[in-house]
Amino acid sequence: MRKVEVIPYQEQWSFMFEEEANHLHHLFGDEIIDIYHIGSTAVNGLKAKPIIDIMPVVKDINKIDTFNMDMKSLGYEPKGENGIPNRRYFQKGGDNRTHHVHIYQEGDPNIERHLAFRDYLREYSVWRKIYSNLKEELAQKFPNDIESYIIGKEQLVLDIERNAIAWYRD
Repeated sequence: MRKVEVIPYQEQWSFMFEEEANHLHHLFGDEIIDIYHIGSTAVNGLKAKPIIDIMPVVKDINKIDTFNMDMKSLGYEPKGENGIPNRRYFQKGGDNRTHHVHIYQEGDPNIERHLAFRDYLREYSVWRKIYSNLKEELAQKFPNDIESYIIGKEQLVLDIERNAIAWYRD
């Protein structure tokens, strides 16, 4: 069972991202256009589950499936689209996850959504604090129930996302 743990921002998260991004660049080579650190661990000052979310942007999403065995050799479990069409998702660390990789093809609208959310929280400390506090409260309330934790923050995430995308496009 996965424990829901939310901790204060850790400086090492950016280094953990860089290290893993280098491995992914090496593995995928020219297929990668860019790699972004996304999610809560990418926002200085935001409390987070200590899992590094990485978003590679690639030329052809369909070619990514041919890398599944290579990703396994790096410790990742391939999960296919995992509920989001045209994404390839990988998890590392089993029940004690350390990394999530969300791969999208260039031009996918989810790229903008993730970057807008991250950048908005980096820019607006009020929203960062509100989101941080809710995550901490939900982790304390549902320490052994990741589904309830996710559902509990869903509406706030949607509200922030809506504001973030409008802000990002301006």
